[in-house]
Amino acid sequence: MDPRYGKLADVLCGFSTRLKRGENVLIDAHEVPDDFVIALIRAARARGATPMVNLHRARVGREMVKDGTKAQFKLTAAHELARMRKMQAFIAVRGSDNIFEGSDVPAGHARLNSEIMRPVLDHRVNKTKWVVLRWPTSSMAQQAKMSTEGFADFYFRVCTLDYSRMIPGMEALKRAMMKTDEVRITGPGTDLRFSIKGMNAVPCGGEYNIPDGEVFTAPIKDSVNGTLQYNCATIYQGVSFENIRLVFRKGRIVEATANNTKRLNEILDTDEGARFIGEFAIAFNPHILSPMQDILFDEKIAGSFHFTPGKCYETTDNGNHSSVHWDMVCIQRPEFGGGEIRFDGKVIRKDGLFVAKELQKLNPAYLLGKSK
Repeated sequence: MDPRYGKLADVLCGFSTRLKRGENVLIDAHEVPDDFVIALIRAARARGATPMVNLHRARVGREMVKDGTKAQFKLTAAHELARMRKMQAFIAVRGSDNIFEGSDVPAGHARLNSEIMRPVLDHRVNKTKWVVLRWPTSSMAQQAKMSTEGFADFYFRVCTLDYSRMIPGMEALKRAMMKTDEVRITGPGTDLRFSIKGMNAVPCGGEYNIPDGEVFTAPIKDSVNGTLQYNCATIYQGVSFENIRLVFRKGRIVEATANNTKRLNEILDTDEGARFIGEFAIAFNPHILSPMQDILFDEKIAGSFHFTPGKCYETTDNGNHSSVHWDMVCIQRPEFGGGEIRFDGKVIRKDGLFVAKELQKLNPAYLLGKSK
C-alpha cells in the first residue's frame, strides 16, 4: 500500500473528524482505490470507531438519476436518511474518471433528485462531523494540465498540509468579518456591495474539506447589489460553465449570463432561493494557484473568493434555503486581473494578498513557513 494512503487516512480520521471510541462513521467512496478505502477502515478502527462503507460508480449513478422516478428517489432518500441518522461522522472521498458523466442527465431529473435528497444532505452537514475530498485521477491531472504522477504528488502535498498553521490567521479573519457591516468587492467587470452585519463567520482549516483554507459567512439576504464577473470555469450538474456574470438587485440575481446562459438560468430557476446568495468565502490555500474545474480545489485557491448562489449553511443562516448550492469562484491575484476586498471602506486584501497586519498570516509566505 502507498504509505501516503495511511498518512492521509490519519488526517481524515484524526484531525478532520476527530473520531472517538464508540462512534459510527460512514465512508462514502466514489471510484476510489480499494487500498485507500481499506486505509480509512483501519484508521477508523484504530480510534475505536465503527466504519460503514458505501461504494459508488459514476456510470451507475448516472443511470439511476437519468431515468429515475420520483418513487425511486423517495425510496433512496428514506434509506439514506435512516442510515445517516445512525452516524456520528461522515468521510466522503470522490474520484471520477469522467467529470462530465452526468452532462446528459435531464435538468428536471437532476433537480427532482436534489430536492428529494436534501434532508440527507442537511442531516449530514448539520448533525455529523464530516469531511469531503476528491481523489486524484488521470482526469483530474488533465484538468490541472499536469502529468498523472506530478498531480498525485501535488495532491498529497496539498491534502497533508500542516493546517494548524492556518489557525491564527483564520481566527483574525473571523473577528474582522464579524465586526464588519459593508463588504465591497471590485475588480475587472466587478463592483459588488453587500452587508454581513451580525452574521457568524466560520474558519475552515482541514475539518470539513480536504484540501481546505477559507473563512466563510453569508450576506444579509437582500443586501447584495451590483455586478460580479467570475473568472473561473465551473462544473455543475455535469455541465461546464465559463465567464459567468451575475447582476444583483436587492439580493436577487436579476441577470445571469455565461457560455451556456440557458442552462445557467435553468439551474438558477430551480427554486426561489437559487437566485439569492447563501455563502461568501475568502480563500487562501497556498498550494492551490490555478483553477482545474474541481470545486473542492478551486474554492480554496490562494487569492480567491467565492460567492455562492443557493443554500446557506446552518452555522451562517441568512434565511436563504434552496436545493442548489453552487460555489462560483473569482481569483484576484494580478495574473487574473487583480482586485480588492474592502471591509467598511478599509482594504483588507489587494490583488490576492492580505494587507492588514493581523491577517498577513494567511498569505502564502507564512503558511508555507517562509516567514514568521
